[in-house]
Amino acid sequence: MATVDPIRYPIGTFQEPERFEAEEVQKWIAAIRGLPSDLRTAVSGLNDEQLNTPYRDGGWTVAQVVHHLADASMNAFLRTKWGVTEDGPTVKPFAESEWAKTADARTLSIESSLLLLDGLHARWTVLLESMTEVDFHRTIRPEGAAGEMPLYVLTALYAWHGKHHTAQIVSLRKRKGW
Repeated sequence: MATVDPIRYPIGTFQEPERFEAEEVQKWIAAIRGLPSDLRTAVSGLNDEQLNTPYRDGGWTVAQVVHHLADASMNAFLRTKWGVTEDGPTVKPFAESEWAKTADARTLSIESSLLLLDGLHARWTVLLESMTEVDFHRTIRPEGAAGEMPLYVLTALYAWHGKHHTAQIVSLRKRKGW
């Protein structure tokens, strides 16, 4: 078994759920609901120099991580909406590393992405809470992937994703004594 880099994966890698479990879905929704607040806490009080520090050698800066979470959440929200409203839609991936190089991700204040996350996660949470078990079994087809992804797996993935990146920032703060 390969060793997981604790700096890159402070909470471990994503473990896909084997089946739908309503109690787990509720925990994932709570994590998605809580991401904006948790992220604000993680970046609270950081100055520009700290925000422009990579969380690991060769990694994104803290600011890029915040902007990435906004980008990823927008994509996940849309994927959820498509999955609920269309039959097995094919969803396009986004070039995360390229998006992190764009001017907005490199130079814009993180507040714009934090505000976006507040509103987006409020809407996404309402959508998720309105979904039935049948809805969570609906699927999307990630372009280039081997198969379909049920919406409960997508929900689990993005609950983990938010915690994962927030933990990278918290871990950096601990290592640096910030």
